[in-house]
Amino acid sequence: MGVFLIWLPLSKLSSSDFVTIKNAFKNANYYWILLALFLGFLSHASRAYRWKYLLQPLGYKLSFINSLLAVFAGYLVNFGIPRAGEITRAASIAKYENIPFEKAFGTIVAERIADIFMLILVILLALIFQFDLIWNLITAKLPKNPFKIVQYFIVLMLVLLLCYAVLKKISPSLFIKIKNFARGLIEGGLSILKMKHKVYFIAHTLFIWILYVLTFYFASFALPETSNLSIEALFTGFIVGSLSIAATNGGIGTYPLGVQQALMLYGISALPALTFGWINWTSQTIGIILFGAFSFFLLPIVNKSK
Repeated sequence: MGVFLIWLPLSKLSSSDFVTIKNAFKNANYYWILLALFLGFLSHASRAYRWKYLLQPLGYKLSFINSLLAVFAGYLVNFGIPRAGEITRAASIAKYENIPFEKAFGTIVAERIADIFMLILVILLALIFQFDLIWNLITAKLPKNPFKIVQYFIVLMLVLLLCYAVLKKISPSLFIKIKNFARGLIEGGLSILKMKHKVYFIAHTLFIWILYVLTFYFASFALPETSNLSIEALFTGFIVGSLSIAATNGGIGTYPLGVQQALMLYGISALPALTFGWINWTSQTIGIILFGAFSFFLLPIVNKSK
């Protein structure tokens, strides 16, 4: 899918368009890109530090360096296998910090819930600035028959109940293992309600998402055509870009295309909008690849004595 979405917009470009994009990459103001990369790194560091607040109620103390390296390693894996980064992150902590995998993974689930809440908050903020436009964008992506979602959910529940009954009867020992694993996930997920330092967790969460928006904002100054984005264009571009990352591994193909379509709604020409999407995505991706590879290399070295 990602490869197709890379090919789709590029296939419509002429040779002169490619030259224009090449020159835009060459002449972009990379001071702003480096600043955006730095802010992106800070957001990841804050995420790593925030993790300890979820693990503390479970009785575990997480070192910041291992948390940071695990976060970057997880981001790198996500480029190859969707959502496998969360598994890698939890597995790294389980190996080097002796924290049960299911509990570590459960806290990551709790993190994702907080992130979804923040994304909804950003969408609501964007709706305040330009309700009609954002609402049309969102509803255009929803199924025309919302009852299908309910039907799919009911079928899924029935399948899970059937598997539950069959597994319990055929293999009681495996059933107990899965049950304990699920219990660990739930315990980790509920850790967000048991935190002693909820204020710090909330502060880090707000800080992370403010940095996300600022990363997009400062990167826009790299090109003259996107250096004067309105507040509406900023939030819409950020939201569509954030949602597109979930569509393919690391937003391959979807991020530049999504950002292009969003910015075009506010009068940005197609080619500069696409170029900005590619510059922003490429720079952040290179940063993730470098830091992720470095983290995989450092994890066993930092924990050599363990």
